[in-house]
Amino acid sequence: MSDPNVLDQAALAPYLEANIPGFSGLVSIEKFKSGQSNPTYLMTAASGRYVLRAKPPGQLLKSAHQVDREFTVMSALAGTAVPVPRMLHLSAEDSPIGRMFYVMDFLDGRIFWDPALPEARDNDERAAIYDAMNVTLAAMHDVDVEAVGLGDFGRPGNYFERQLARWTSQYRASETGTVADMDRLISWLEKHMPADDGRVSLVHGDYRLDNLIFAPDRPQVVAVLDWELSTLGHPFADIAYQCMQWRLPHASGFRGLGGVDRSAFGLPLEEAYVAAYCRRRGLDGIGDWTFFLAFSFFRLAAICQGVYKRALDGNASNPEKARTYGEAVKLLSHLAAKLIDKEA
Repeated sequence: MSDPNVLDQAALAPYLEANIPGFSGLVSIEKFKSGQSNPTYLMTAASGRYVLRAKPPGQLLKSAHQVDREFTVMSALAGTAVPVPRMLHLSAEDSPIGRMFYVMDFLDGRIFWDPALPEARDNDERAAIYDAMNVTLAAMHDVDVEAVGLGDFGRPGNYFERQLARWTSQYRASETGTVADMDRLISWLEKHMPADDGRVSLVHGDYRLDNLIFAPDRPQVVAVLDWELSTLGHPFADIAYQCMQWRLPHASGFRGLGGVDRSAFGLPLEEAYVAAYCRRRGLDGIGDWTFFLAFSFFRLAAICQGVYKRALDGNASNPEKARTYGEAVKLLSHLAAKLIDKEA
């Protein structure tokens, strides 16, 4: 059986040459090992290196894998304080590979997969990398969405109510068995929904260290990637999601900072990181922190359930790894259950 994630180079080459100015001489297409949602490829051509990101093959959940949203938001952010690659082309669904994709510039730089940053030179560099991530997040939330043409990029109303409804629906659609902690978490979030405070900004939706490219020689973010979940929403969703990631155990597939002595590695404590973000955005602090964290656990668990279901259906970008996501749903919902129990 042929691999559905392998692209037809012979069919793709003339299409790219006809639709991307300057593109010529496609030599090779290599799929990146990372990424579970949308398969991503490095294309090497006589004219340079490019990145192609496509919808996955097979039957997909409604509103998932919207690579066109990624293309739209990164195109809009060109020239702002939020660094993104240059967008080159967005295909239609009936493209030469049989599904929608986009092409962007390849950027050389560093991607850090371990949040403890063992490859950094010293603690000063680790601290600077985290501060650069904080600067970029604050800049993203300060983008004037109307000015960059993203004023209609999300729906009006309570962002968390909307997101809870969406991801509950997605979770139920991909549910493969009962997870008691997940059911309890959904009920708790519904009962503890904070009032809408009117804050609206561009929200990345998956803001974490390994979705950033850093300069090869300095602690500066040169690109923010993976905008599939981006929308207009509440900025606290991004900062809480990032801090939620760090609460996950380091000795796991998530590689969080749980169990890591942050001071020994020069890494910021959660309180200090949140305080730096608030200072940069002129905020006094963030209330309802437990809700925002619990919601982040829930949403990531719902995403993992979708990846797991696609693995069972044979549509995952990395099937072997995707099958482990069923256990991740249990871990995430259990950690969230412990968090809300402390609040009770």
